[in-house]
Amino acid sequence: MNTFKFKRKNLAWQYIVGSFALIVGVISIIKDIKGLVPLFIGIYLLIQDGVELDYDNKTYRNIKSLFGITVGKWQPLPEIEYISVFKTTETTTVWAASASANVSNAVVKVNLFYNTNQKIEIYDSKNVDDAFSKAKQIASILHVDILDATSRETKWL
Repeated sequence: MNTFKFKRKNLAWQYIVGSFALIVGVISIIKDIKGLVPLFIGIYLLIQDGVELDYDNKTYRNIKSLFGITVGKWQPLPEIEYISVFKTTETTTVWAASASANVSNAVVKVNLFYNTNQKIEIYDSKNVDDAFSKAKQIASILHVDILDATSRETKWL
């Protein structure tokens, strides 16, 4: 099966807090049903999301993954018009007690565009070259052009 799979990496604090909550939940559930709360919080923080393309069957699915178990509903891949690579900023709000802080990270995203303005988010990276490498790999299989929107002057590749 000729596929492309991408899972977004969780942040370090999600792994640490999620693992701790999962362990506390498993230990606590033995004594009390209230242990389900940290158990579910741990599971929620450890779940990775992403996307998987099946080139042979021309399908894709948005996936959720936990401990190597991946689930998601396959959908037909629409007629892709082009692939866009662009820079953006992702902001995550981190809560501690009653205070919150916004953490911003610069990322490069790769999207598949169809029906003029519909998109499928397929990949993201902190490295521009890595994002273009994946975009070129997918573009060669789908036989579409790449739009470089990483700077003010967009250009077709």
